[in-house]
This record gives sequence, structure tokens and C-alpha cells, in this order.
Amino acid sequence: MDRGEKRPKLLLTRKLPDAAEEAFAARFDCQFNPEDEALSPDNICKAADGCFGIALTSMDKFNAGLISRLPSSVKIIATVSVGHEHVDLSAATAKGLIATNTPGVLTDATADIALLLMLGAARGAHWGERMVREDRWPGASMVTPLGHDVSGQRLGILGMGRIGQAVARRARAFGMTIHYHNRKPVADEEAAGATYHAKLEDMLPHCDFLSINCAMTAETRNLINARTLALLPHGAIVVNTARGGIVDDDALIAALQGGHVAAAGLDVFANEPNIDPRYRTLENAFLLPHLGSATLRTRTDMALKALANLTAFAEGKTPPDRLN
Repeated sequence: MDRGEKRPKLLLTRKLPDAAEEAFAARFDCQFNPEDEALSPDNICKAADGCFGIALTSMDKFNAGLISRLPSSVKIIATVSVGHEHVDLSAATAKGLIATNTPGVLTDATADIALLLMLGAARGAHWGERMVREDRWPGASMVTPLGHDVSGQRLGILGMGRIGQAVARRARAFGMTIHYHNRKPVADEEAAGATYHAKLEDMLPHCDFLSINCAMTAETRNLINARTLALLPHGAIVVNTARGGIVDDDALIAALQGGHVAAAGLDVFANEPNIDPRYRTLENAFLLPHLGSATLRTRTDMALKALANLTAFAEGKTPPDRLN
């Protein structure tokens, strides 16, 4: 781009890592959000006036109402996330907007959190840590408190995409037997010996642990509910690093309270950050604040991938991660 050429204007709805914002500023005339405050739909529309694109995050709900109101200057919306259920793709297409996401760069970070949830929930890391911090540790005992084994157990993976496969690779180091349910079987080298189940209901009885790694869609909303939880072996452990809406909170909380599910490790919730307050009362729920991709390197790489999509569009090319 010539030095004298006017740079395209871009809105970033939330603050990104410094290195990423520097890269954005080097390419576009950016309107940043240094306070990292959530922007209302009115403020998004106002700030986007004259911008060719918007870099948004999973915290921003780009529903049909908001999309219909965006200024006519906006031609592309790039979410700094893999999941895109917060963007109404049909409304974007109807308005002539291109939408993109950032697949492939947060796989390892999210899979690491899934293993942290499995270990933390099974071994009671949360209540054990509180015992030490709050000076409530009475000393060694052979019978209390006791957690659950991870090594050698059966793991069921719901959604065998990049993240599900990465979870499986890590779980094999613990000697776990892997089962998975996916829309279709993955290649043999990707399954690496995992057993495929065409129906979720057929997999669940084989799951001492259930790791939820599928996308949030109309078909997967509340997929883990009272009926499907009942198919798990008594004392199973459920972990979720995908999206909170895949789990029916009432059903999971009841299963945790009743003991059919021994423990849960949750990094995502419906209506986060306003989670169901009952989770906070459960000693067998290990809770994290959506940390799946929350490493400096991963969040920077995600932002740079969004920048690559926006740059391709600005140069008249097809964005590599186009969704619609």
C-alpha cells in the first residue's frame, strides 16, 4: 500500500493482545476499544460507520437485529473465535456480508483445558486447594477426601474434530480407552484406534468420562440432557470445553446432586458470565471462566488469523476462513 493511500477503516469490538493490535494498526485505520468494555448494539452501529469491516469476538452477539442495522459501509465481519453461533450467518448473507472465523489455532490450548478439567474434577483439585488455602486441612487420612481415577478409564469424546482429536492424543498418555461420536467416522490415522459410535446413545454407556467437544448448533443444543445423562455409567464425569448451551443445566445439576454424575468440569456455560448459581454450591463441580483458548500466544494467533481474513478481503481475495 502506498504511503499516501488512505487505509481502510476497521472496528475492533474488544481489546486484543498488544502484539495483535499493533499488527492491525499497521494494516488498517483501526478504531480500538482500549477499555475492553462491552459495546451495545447502538454503539457498535455508531462506531462501525465508515468501516469496511468489524473484528468481533464470541462475547458479541451479532444477531439478525444488529446485523440488519449495520452501516452499509460494512462488508465483512470477522469473529476472533472458532465458534460462530453468536453470528447469524443467514442474516449476514442476506445483507451481503462475508463472515469469517479462526479455526485451527486454538486446538492445543483448548485440549489442554479439557485435560485440566478431567483431572481437576476427578481429583477434587478445587476443594483440595481450598482446604489448604483456608487452613481446613486436618492432615492425612486414608478415607477422606477421596477422588476418582483418570488413568486407565474409558473416555467418550463428543465431536472428533481438531480439538476432540487433540484431547484423545492427550488422554492416551493416561492409558485411557477412547470412544467417540461424530457425524461420520474420522480417518483411521486421526482416530488412532478410537472406537466410533454412529449414535451418541450407543457411546454413552462406555464413558467413565465424557468430553464435550462438538460445535454448538440447533441439533446439539441441550444434547446432554436428562435422557442422555442417564445412559452414562453411574459415577461418570462430564467435562465441557465447547459451548454451555450443549448441556441442559437442570439435568446436569440434578445428576450431580443425585450422584449419578460423580463430578463435572466446566469451562463454558449457558448465558455466561451469568451462570446458573447452583453450580457454585456444588462441591463436585470444577468451574473455570472460559479459559479454553486463554493463553497469550493462542489469543494472539487467533487475532492474527482474523487479520489475515480481513486483509485478504481488503485485497480483493477470498478470505481463507469464510463461513458463508
